Amino acid sequence: MPIEDRDDAYLITHALAKDTLSKLRDVETEQVAFRKGLVKLGRIAGYEIIDGAMETEFVSIETPMAETTGERVKGLDDVVIVNVLRAATPFVEGLLKAFPRAKQGVISAGRDEDAGMNDDGEFPIKIDYVKLPEITEKDTVIVADPMLATGSTMCTVLDHVLEEATGFENLFVLSAVSAPDGLLRVGSQFDEPDLLTVAIDDHLDERGYIIPGLGDAGDRAFRTK
Repeated sequence: MPIEDRDDAYLITHALAKDTLSKLRDVETEQVAFRKGLVKLGRIAGYEIIDGAMETEFVSIETPMAETTGERVKGLDDVVIVNVLRAATPFVEGLLKAFPRAKQGVISAGRDEDAGMNDDGEFPIKIDYVKLPEITEKDTVIVADPMLATGSTMCTVLDHVLEEATGFENLFVLSAVSAPDGLLRVGSQFDEPDLLTVAIDDHLDERGYIIPGLGDAGDRAFRTK
C-alpha cells in the first residue's frame, strides 16, 4: 500500500519516496541536490494524494481508430496548496508538477527561536505575511511544510487557513518528516486535517529539532548557514 494508516498519521510508503528521503537525510547531500530532492519528494507526494484521495470518472474518448471509454481524475483543478515559507518552497514546486493548475497560498511563519521552547514543548510563532486564495467546498487543500516538529508552526498556520476556508473537500497537512510530538499536537487541536508524512521519526531534542531528522530544511535548501 502506498499510503498506510498509522492511527496518528497517514504514512507515504512509496519506494521512491523512501529512497528520496534517505538522500535528503544524508549530511553529504549538498544544496542543489537537497533542493532537487525536496522537489522530487513533493511530486511523489502529490501523485500519492491523487491516487489515494481523489476520485476518477469514466469519459467517452474518440481515438484515431475508434470511440472508447477512458478514465480521468476528478477535481484536479480544485486544489489549493499553501506554502509555509520558506522551507516548503521547493516541496511545493514538486506538488505543482502533480497539480499544475492549483491555486496557491503563502504563509510566512517561523519559530521565535530566541524565546525558546516552553514547558509544554511549544514555540511562540511569528507570522510575517499571509496571502491565501479563496477556498471553496470543492477544493482539496494541501498545507505543505517539510518538517513537522513540535507542531507549533503548523497549528498557527492552520488557524489562518481555517479562518479563510468556507468548507473544503479534503484538507491535508503534508510533511516529509514528522515527530510524534507534532503529530499529537496538531491531531489533538484540529479534527479537520489528515496528517500525511513520509516518515515518523523518533523524538525531538531539547531544541525542538527532529531526531534523526534531516537538519534545518530551509538552511540546507537555501544555503543560509
